[in-house]
Amino acid sequence: MPATLFGTLRTPRNLVFGAGQRGALPAFARSLGQRALVVTDERLAADPTFAALIDAIGRAGVATKVFSGTIAELPASCITAGVETGRGFDPDLIIGIGGGSCIDAAKVIALILAHGGTASDYYGEFKIPGPVLPLIAVPTTSGTGSEVTPVAVIADPDRAVKVGIASPHLIPHTAICDPELTYSCPPSLTAISGADALTHAIEAFTTIRRDPTATIAHEHVFLGKNALSDHYARLAISHIAASLKPAYDNGADTVARERLMLGATAAGLAFGTAGTAAAHAIQYPVGALTHTPHGAGVAVMLPYVMEFNRSHARAAMAEIADAMGVETTGLSEDRKASAAIDAVAALFGSIGIPRTIAELGVGRDQLPLVAEQAMGAARLIKNNPRPLDPESMAALVAAAFHGDRSAAARLAS
Repeated sequence: MPATLFGTLRTPRNLVFGAGQRGALPAFARSLGQRALVVTDERLAADPTFAALIDAIGRAGVATKVFSGTIAELPASCITAGVETGRGFDPDLIIGIGGGSCIDAAKVIALILAHGGTASDYYGEFKIPGPVLPLIAVPTTSGTGSEVTPVAVIADPDRAVKVGIASPHLIPHTAICDPELTYSCPPSLTAISGADALTHAIEAFTTIRRDPTATIAHEHVFLGKNALSDHYARLAISHIAASLKPAYDNGADTVARERLMLGATAAGLAFGTAGTAAAHAIQYPVGALTHTPHGAGVAVMLPYVMEFNRSHARAAMAEIADAMGVETTGLSEDRKASAAIDAVAALFGSIGIPRTIAELGVGRDQLPLVAEQAMGAARLIKNNPRPLDPESMAALVAAAFHGDRSAAARLAS
């Protein structure tokens, strides 16, 4: 434990979790306004459950306009189209229903409708001048945790990698997490989104612990490991480790679906304050080069990043082993940390996550570019518990390319 307990949380005003709780949406919408722009994607817009939600909102006295143009990985053109739809409707609240891209799109649309400009005006941390339009987030996957976080990530055509907008003003006013909305997720999406959530939790639990000055919450959107973020990270790790493989194997396992969604939301609460680190930094260029899902990229990187960071986060990784239910009786702290990394790699392997970034499509000749662009993700690199420089980043990326966890471990020695 640190010498002085310190904790911070950045959370929605309302967080409602449980099967059937989507029924709470109309009353929350009515409490925030009379005209709601609903942001989703084409598949969900055609779903009968979605149609029933829209009807219920209307019966509550709230007019709706549906924008269904969200695309996975969120290209900037989606934001432009959504803002145009919103300006023609003049909403006083925004509802995001769907996966992480839908909720991120809702965040950025709410931002631009409130403050004008374009998304690029707000890239980085603390660039939003004040509150955005009130947001309600209703996730339909157990993955990104965007329903509770202060960040939205989009793909800018003028930049090689995805870009983040980070501000407490982006945290939704209300998050409604109904695991019944995840029952139709296919195994591949369950795996990728769940692996993303576990990566969020583990990176949040192993981020750098900063000196808790009186100004830290105003200097960093993601301010590092602390007592409150640790609570949610442990909760997330235990639920996800126990439920991800069962939910992947049997999508009708309602207990696993509930635990997985609770874990993903708890992971969002953890990293929404503490932040994520090197696995996410490396995924941005890997995703841009290979056009593979974000969750797959961060999951591939996580065991290598954990090996690299082990010397600087040994105690935290030993706790991760315990949270995952790994039998570690009689083991030293270092062996416990190693067992946690083994358990993460085994879990990801059991749900079809590739083992190397080469399997994602990264070419050997692209490794220098991946390392260079990963080092450019300053808001993530600064959170890594072990300092990274261009040389160590290049070696870490090479280890993940060759599938050599021992090489990443040697970097930490």
